[in-house]
Amino acid sequence: MSAGRNADVRELQIPLQHCSPSLAALSLAQRPWPSDPDAGFLPQHGGFWDHFIATPEPKYCCEACRLVLCNPRQTECGHRFCETCISEQLSVSPHSSRCVFCQIFRDVCCHREIMALRVYCRSEKNGCKEQMSLHQVMDHLNVCPYFEVPCPLGKCKEKMMRKDIPEHLSWKCKHRETTCEFCMHKMAMTELQKHKETVCPSFPVACPNHCTFPSILRSELTSHQHVCPKAHVTCSFIRFGCNFKGLNQDMRDHESSFASEHLRLMATRNATLEAKVEDVKGELLERYKVLPGLSSRLSETESQYEEMRENNRQLEQKLTTMQNLMSSHSEKLLEMELELRSLRTIREEVETLRGTVESIRSRVATLEGGRGGAIPATHTLGSLETQLSRQDDMLSVHEIRLADMDLRFQVLETASFNGTLIWKIRDYKRRKQEAVASKTLSLYSQPFYTGYFGYKMCARVYLNGDGMGKGTHLSLFFVVMRGEYDALLLWPFKQKVTLMLMDQGQARKHLGDAFKPDPNSSSFRRPTAEMNIASGCPLFVAQTVLENGTYIKDDTIFIKVTVDTSDLPDP
Repeated sequence: MSAGRNADVRELQIPLQHCSPSLAALSLAQRPWPSDPDAGFLPQHGGFWDHFIATPEPKYCCEACRLVLCNPRQTECGHRFCETCISEQLSVSPHSSRCVFCQIFRDVCCHREIMALRVYCRSEKNGCKEQMSLHQVMDHLNVCPYFEVPCPLGKCKEKMMRKDIPEHLSWKCKHRETTCEFCMHKMAMTELQKHKETVCPSFPVACPNHCTFPSILRSELTSHQHVCPKAHVTCSFIRFGCNFKGLNQDMRDHESSFASEHLRLMATRNATLEAKVEDVKGELLERYKVLPGLSSRLSETESQYEEMRENNRQLEQKLTTMQNLMSSHSEKLLEMELELRSLRTIREEVETLRGTVESIRSRVATLEGGRGGAIPATHTLGSLETQLSRQDDMLSVHEIRLADMDLRFQVLETASFNGTLIWKIRDYKRRKQEAVASKTLSLYSQPFYTGYFGYKMCARVYLNGDGMGKGTHLSLFFVVMRGEYDALLLWPFKQKVTLMLMDQGQARKHLGDAFKPDPNSSSFRRPTAEMNIASGCPLFVAQTVLENGTYIKDDTIFIKVTVDTSDLPDP
């Protein structure tokens, strides 16, 4: 086996009885060597066609084409094939009778020995007598004077031996460079005749008017037209009104005989021009009188522009101040609404207790009056009031606990724990009218969570708008609420929030907006009250878009709030 057996191993079966006919029968002229050495050193098919100085040993010949092996491949049974020959055998008859099951591998050792064999130059038929090893053929062909190469100019399709290139470029090539004998401009030989006939400036041409001049340079033809006696010209006083046209040789007689007429035409034109100059002077004087007024108006306009710029700057400052005030007022209004809610609850409880106490007081007074003692009645009444107060306190505690448990139960029934809120708002028209009448400015959704132990949140909507959107838009806000597991969570709140108004039609063109919380805003810090200040979109959706589309159906709208929980760590 050869030393290169381990490379490029494939498990194949080699059919030997269906080998292609030997390529050795082809004539020397049919040998497939490329004329360009850069096109490739190896033959396109079969083995090497080179003329070897010594007859190659049989071990260097292909079993298929009988030529010297090109890129030899050896089988396990010892047969050697060219790379292209073995590929052809396998593709032509893959299922015919075969030799023993063999492995095919590159025979590197055999390849090295073949490349060291001595051969004659491939241009031997042209007269080259050089001898070299097979692997030196390409280097020699790149400098061989007998090797056929194409014309270096590119456009010429002829081929010649390398040593004949100077002669070809000097005398034979149709595309060789030549020089015009008239203007000394260099160009290709094929373009010389066209150059002379069309553009050469020094080529002699005949006068187009057929005058007595025998020949004129093409570059001087234009100037010749001014002196050519046969050229057709017009009188130089044509702009003053003379309409004479004739040959150049007749122009001198015309100018001498019509000199007085030319002077009369010039005088008439001069008078007309003087009248026009006077008219222009008058117009200029009139416009000059208007210039001071225009200048003052321009100055006034510039000053007004500066004033408007200053007013605009002040208005922008005021607008910024108003926006800041509105933001602070919005926060204060939220706090006041929360306080009013608690005050209303306390007021109702106090009124109920007051009615109960008055009822008990009247009953006790009636009982004590019937028994005839005012002082004991007062003592008894005070004792009853004390007991009543204790009972009321205990009842209040139980009611608070019961209400808290009821609220927790309702929240657990409707709350979601995946960071998504679907808020169904019924009776849209009635609630909208209440918002317009300032009875119920905003609505709060049920709470929802990012997880069972995650952030607690809710949504807040102004059906008639809030701030910049009041009366024109629906305003939608996101609220972070105080939760039971806030101590285990990361603060400030940093999750991406998406607000969306659901389209109930077939198109499903939902309207939405998204934002990343500002870590410096108090709206996203850990809540110290029941809920933080709301943050969101005062101009979330125009009321015209909301009420004229398919976002309201059966007097109901749906609002969706999604909080990104993909990067939330476990508490």
